Amino acid sequence: MKRILHAFFILASCLTINAYAADYSVNGFVQGNYSFGTETSNPDGGDFKWAEERAQLKVEGAQEPVRLFLKADIAFDHIDNDAEVELREAYIDLTRERWDLRAGRQIITWGLGDLVFINDVFPKDYEAFFSGRPLEYLKKGVDAVKAGFYPDIASFELVVIPFFEPNNFPDSNRFWMFDPLSSVTNRTEQEPGSTLGNTEVALRVYRDIAGFDTSIFLYKGFHREPSMLPDSLAAPSRIELIYPELAVYGMSLQRSALDGVAGFEAGYYDSLDDRNGSDPLIPNSQTRFLLSYQRQLIEDLSVTLQYYGEYMHDYSEYERTRIVSFPKKPRYRDLTTLRLTYLLLHQNLRLQWFSFWSPTDRDYLFNPEAKYNFSDNLWAALGANIFGGQEDTTQFGSLDRNDNLYMQARYEF
Repeated sequence: MKRILHAFFILASCLTINAYAADYSVNGFVQGNYSFGTETSNPDGGDFKWAEERAQLKVEGAQEPVRLFLKADIAFDHIDNDAEVELREAYIDLTRERWDLRAGRQIITWGLGDLVFINDVFPKDYEAFFSGRPLEYLKKGVDAVKAGFYPDIASFELVVIPFFEPNNFPDSNRFWMFDPLSSVTNRTEQEPGSTLGNTEVALRVYRDIAGFDTSIFLYKGFHREPSMLPDSLAAPSRIELIYPELAVYGMSLQRSALDGVAGFEAGYYDSLDDRNGSDPLIPNSQTRFLLSYQRQLIEDLSVTLQYYGEYMHDYSEYERTRIVSFPKKPRYRDLTTLRLTYLLLHQNLRLQWFSFWSPTDRDYLFNPEAKYNFSDNLWAALGANIFGGQEDTTQFGSLDRNDNLYMQARYEF
């Protein structure tokens, strides 16, 4: 039924844009995306992490001061032998001199991080990232209202999300992952209800201060990664997956420095359901920060470096109450990233390296990729995701058996 409704909405939106807009455009792409496991077979016995053909239609129309936008995908998944209609974005914009308004399904990006997110509290699709899909599919859309206000003192962006959207994590049939209660298969998921009290609200205030691009962020909502709530700590037979309440207070600074661009971002994660850290089933409050630097080393060769850290508050309470069968988390965890991008052959060939390395967890993810533009409309990419770590309980160490080689090919029209 959901797919039928999506298809109906897509058709209705296209007809509306065509009939209403004085100026409109239609474009999109067809794409093949395949990812093959190189380490071992999947838990379900298969070898592919991803195998699909996909077509996207993007329709945009404008008649000032209104703009309509639609982006929808139709895909066939060979692993599940299933077709899918996905509404990526569908919104209406109203623009005025001092304010604007956007309502509908939209993808929102905040913060400075390169694949490291602090104040970008909006949903992500980590299965897409780990299985070698194009990077744009890491971000998920939300049904929201976003309003911008632009007085002289600063710019304001307010986001209201009435319907909760969790992060998407790798499918346990396709990916080997650590699960502290893997023997308990009776599981239910309880997402926050669509009530006025559960409406997510986010605010960004930004302006230039002494040459720094400065932003302040506020968020009230929920963790997008579920917490396990077993019916018994001693001998669990059933698990409920819940999304605890969360508030985030953050800021970021960015400016030119040392022949490049330097940035700083920080956020305090206020765990509203466990402020004293005594509930072992709910994440403790944390302080998170990010230092970043990017520059062009030589012509067509650029580098981005990042250092990320997170500090757990009330750690003594966490140690006192933690469940022994769950892996022990450190008080302080850090992560470094490196991105190198080199353009060759009149910038038609892009060689890229991206890596995560955690000194505390001693785990990593390496992502080399080569992309070639055959023409203005056709490109293909070949890359790999290589996971590893000393322990099978850390973020990337738990994915150690999921190394994959992926291929993407896209024709745009």
